[in-house]
Amino acid sequence: MVARPRSQQEPERWPEPGALGLSHSVKAAPAPERAGLASRLVAAKLLSAVVDARTSLDGLLDPKGGHPGYRALEGRDQALVRAILLSALRHRGTIERLITERLERPLPEGARGLVHCLHVGAAQVLYLDVPDSAAVDLAVAAAESDPRNRRFKGLVNALLRRLAREKADARPNPGENLAPWLRARLLAAYGEAVTDAIAAAHLTPPPIDLTVKSDPEGWARQLGGHVLPGGTVRLASLEMAVSALPGFGEGQWLVQDAAAALPARLFGDVRGCRVADLCAAPGGKTAQLAQAGALVTALDQNANRMKRLQENLARLKLSAQTVLSDAAAFQPDELFDAVLVDAPCSSTGTIRRHPDVSFTKDAAEVDKLAVVQRRLLDAAARLVRPGGRIVFSNCSIDPTEGEAMVEAFLRERPDFRLDPVERHELPGLEWAIDAQGRLRTLPSMLPNPEDPRLSGLDGFFAARLVRQG
Repeated sequence: MVARPRSQQEPERWPEPGALGLSHSVKAAPAPERAGLASRLVAAKLLSAVVDARTSLDGLLDPKGGHPGYRALEGRDQALVRAILLSALRHRGTIERLITERLERPLPEGARGLVHCLHVGAAQVLYLDVPDSAAVDLAVAAAESDPRNRRFKGLVNALLRRLAREKADARPNPGENLAPWLRARLLAAYGEAVTDAIAAAHLTPPPIDLTVKSDPEGWARQLGGHVLPGGTVRLASLEMAVSALPGFGEGQWLVQDAAAALPARLFGDVRGCRVADLCAAPGGKTAQLAQAGALVTALDQNANRMKRLQENLARLKLSAQTVLSDAAAFQPDELFDAVLVDAPCSSTGTIRRHPDVSFTKDAAEVDKLAVVQRRLLDAAARLVRPGGRIVFSNCSIDPTEGEAMVEAFLRERPDFRLDPVERHELPGLEWAIDAQGRLRTLPSMLPNPEDPRLSGLDGFFAARLVRQG
């Protein structure tokens, strides 16, 4: 769409309800106090923050430091805002197409608030258990509450009512919901079939996975879940907060995706071994290593994240030495038997859980993070003793942050070699080990045709290295 100077715009010619074959009647109360309006206005603001300002959704929804408008809402309205945003981001490409197909001409170039208002309304109409009439009427009220969008309230009414009427005929194309930059990189790495399968997996909200200290079968029975290969307990959905589940307060398990639980297992028997976890917070892998009997030194350079790690360890009744430090500056008294580098990354493997990643990251960010990861891998090489192991991992599905990273490291560091993961080490998960003995999971893996809610896992990469000498 070509932008037009403001002086050349002709707002009176923009589509109105009649142009879409619908009634001109608009039922909306302009008062902000209208029930449900505040949550829709907040949802539109936060959608703008994610898409336009590339702000992390987790940060916006944080109960303590999140967006003030969100924190001011009642708990039920906060849950609705979260559901709207997850659906609007997860299905953004489809929503955009369905809206565009029902417009006679594109919306004004600068009408970002109107676009977000329409997406919030469409997400409810198409994907949430919200009455169509309420979703449409509150979208109209939201448009009317904004002086910049008030003249488009009839368009909002008409378009969303038509979308509600025709939604049964809407045929989504999963690939259209991948951000263009991400789709291009996945196509180059995996080809069209795998890329489309990943995109389809992103559309199903993820299950809840628990790493339990012991007796996974018993916890699966008690919590109404089932046990995955590797011992993860998977729950389809919850009727209560995770913290209210049996075993949480007693520290019997932690929430951790099935794929995220794998890298720590690649060290094998760590009883009595000195293990450094260089990017430890929030502490899931530190907890796994401590539970397995390792003497863990957990590093993180962020004080708030370190505090969360310490709280998690306390709940789990596990102990580790915690060090607030950048890994590159850390000087231990002696080298470690093993070092885990679960490096910060683009998080493209977690889009099922965090659909904002498609819009808050880009190709330049991937390349920038790869530099950080290499610095951390070099730090790990400095900290591990001869004969010791490094496990390098992250939750990216971009080979730049995984396979290519390790290959470049090994080319430049002849004092290290790849220690291939053997198939017998991950029974039931052999398909996650590639021909070179590296771990690679994708969101499209671990299907469950009988209950799609129980399918998939985060995209993860991990490789095991040994320092020679």
